[in-house]
Amino acid sequence: MASQPLDAAQLAALAAYDTPTVCNAIELFKVRPQNAGYMDRRIAALYPELPPAVGYAATATFRSAGEPESGRSYGSLDEQIERFGELPGPAFVVFQDIDSPAAAATFGEVMCTSYKSFGAVGLITSGAGRDLLQVKPLAFPVFCDGLICSHGYPAILDVHVPVHVGGLTIRPGDLLHGDANGVTTIPAEIASEVAEACAEIVKAENILLDYCRAGSPTVAGYKEARKALGAALRATTERLRK
Repeated sequence: MASQPLDAAQLAALAAYDTPTVCNAIELFKVRPQNAGYMDRRIAALYPELPPAVGYAATATFRSAGEPESGRSYGSLDEQIERFGELPGPAFVVFQDIDSPAAAATFGEVMCTSYKSFGAVGLITSGAGRDLLQVKPLAFPVFCDGLICSHGYPAILDVHVPVHVGGLTIRPGDLLHGDANGVTTIPAEIASEVAEACAEIVKAENILLDYCRAGSPTVAGYKEARKALGAALRATTERLRK
């Protein structure tokens, strides 16, 4: 299976599917446990109406509880943006807020505008956000653990390091997919094949959904539709794993 970075067309193909479908597709490859690789419910979409975002993790640690030693707010922001160029594709900014609980907001209008202008596809933080109404028009997907009105003493600490967000370790360059349902990683070794698997899953699920939507279902008919769905998924799994 290929492990090369995905091109723009491949990323767009992944973005055509919701994150639960992507998770279902990953399961078919049997490359990780079914209860691993995705963020927990602490990480929620602030604007769930936005379409899925797909990009490569630009990681950093953050804190806001105390005045930074440098005395400079967001001291590593320039470096963080500059290092987007080290990623194999568009950046998906990921912050670990090391304050527990979060003392202030990780992001707001200025940061989101800055990141988007340099090609980032979204932002995830284990902490909080702010500027709810100002960020919304940007159509920039953000995922966080709530809102806090102040930025406190914001400090970006270490850039391009492993971080722990939503119960999941994220490393620089990890491929991420996020939407209204949450955020998952996509293993590099199967990334180029996941979109195709998503299409097969949608096709298989429609066997059952179309039966139910047709009206006047019977238990016997429902069983047959479920059987057909299962057979389609098994066939897809066998083909993908060859």
